[in-house]
Amino acid sequence: MTRPLVGVLALQGDVPEHIRALTEAGAEAIPIRRPEELDRVDGLVIPGGESTTLWRLSMAFDLLEPVAKRISDGLPVFGSCAGMIMLADRLADGVEGQQTFGGIDMTVRRNAFGRQVDSFETEVTLATDPEPIHAVFIRAPWVEQAAGTVTVLGTDDRTGRIVAVRQGQLLATAFHPELTPDRRIHQLFVDIVKGQQK
Repeated sequence: MTRPLVGVLALQGDVPEHIRALTEAGAEAIPIRRPEELDRVDGLVIPGGESTTLWRLSMAFDLLEPVAKRISDGLPVFGSCAGMIMLADRLADGVEGQQTFGGIDMTVRRNAFGRQVDSFETEVTLATDPEPIHAVFIRAPWVEQAAGTVTVLGTDDRTGRIVAVRQGQLLATAFHPELTPDRRIHQLFVDIVKGQQK
């Protein structure tokens, strides 16, 4: 099977780190900044950053509706941190008028673990692997409610809050797997993309 082509939404956040992680996980990865570039890719990563900035930049670059449409059409998408927020159907504390791409039947609370100074690292055990993953949380959200066919993949051991979910071809984490050398999350996503190619 050929290496799937995965785009990384390159409006802000850890774009080079995600591109490197995806490449190491067996994909070809490219930055995405224009709607027409979406048509080329087999999957998409929405990196972290600041969710209101991501929303406004996606509007400015005419990407909000095209990305939302590709998601509704079945494009595999992985969102980390602010990317998780952008994949949520509902926000617990969005700013006035804030929109998301949607796709995952969940309610997410922005900056739920606190401000930048409250960032932390911890071990998270995922339902997909008995070996814990080292997780970096930076102004991280959490999932207040996962509904419908959403599968909870991981919770924060300290608080019990949901920090990793999957719904079909959509994957989201509250933490930043691109900031550690562990490629299991990116490998899981690349496998999802490959599964959609068949």
